Amino acid sequence: MCRLFGLSAAPHRVQATFWLLDAPDSLAAQSRREPDGTGLGTFGPGGSPRVEKQPIAAYEDTAFAREARERESVTFVAHIRYASTGGLTAANTHPFRQRDRLFAHNGVVRGLPELDAELGDYRRLVAGDTDSERVFALITARTDRHGGDVTAGITDAVAWIADRLPVFALNLILISATELWALRYPDTHELFVLERPAAGRHLEHVGGAGTVHAHSRRLADLPAVVVASERMDDDPGWRPLRSGELLHVDGRLGVRSAVVLDSPPRHRLSLADLGTVAAASQSETGRAR
Repeated sequence: MCRLFGLSAAPHRVQATFWLLDAPDSLAAQSRREPDGTGLGTFGPGGSPRVEKQPIAAYEDTAFAREARERESVTFVAHIRYASTGGLTAANTHPFRQRDRLFAHNGVVRGLPELDAELGDYRRLVAGDTDSERVFALITARTDRHGGDVTAGITDAVAWIADRLPVFALNLILISATELWALRYPDTHELFVLERPAAGRHLEHVGGAGTVHAHSRRLADLPAVVVASERMDDDPGWRPLRSGELLHVDGRLGVRSAVVLDSPPRHRLSLADLGTVAAASQSETGRAR
């Protein structure tokens, strides 16, 4: 299963260090379940997006993903990819950038020709082959339709997808330079949120199977909101998003959430519908090589 991680410390810029594969002797390496790509998205002081990502082939050098990256930003998104659609290229590796926003997704959406037709001129925003980047383009299109309201754009886009396209899962994190959005839909994969107070202890989050390790000393003194595919420490404040719940963290760390889709997809896919590669990408441990 692809791993998602998002962090907002708004309105403060904070330093955080990320390892997208935690260590050479991680459980992921021991079981030869290496990901197909890793990526980290941040924003510079002037709000300019920075995306660092790389596809990874089986048994090849994973130094890029294991290297410690200390970055400063208000918002962060990290992604570990197990490919379901699209080849192992940089263009197909998350996060994606559109209109100075960054996006990462875990799931499978089918019916891409119909989605391409719905995108119209926005299809030019899609550089790769993935369903994820097309979903992002539809969100961008609907956000423009709603006058730049990202919450309305996500709600509109995913409602159209849920009604028209076959869907296995559509968990996503979208960030701007100051805000964060996260959606879990439907209840196929879990997605958790932690509203973390200034607790006097460093942020130290470590994912399962050696993936996504995040550390920040600065967040001992500042509150933050974290979204992740799994609980990443023993803090009792972690809670799962509900199916169809859209979370928005604004530029002052205000948190709002609401269920924007209260029914499952009209054409809901099961693992048996996906085929070997896509089904493996959606399992809890990723693909067995």
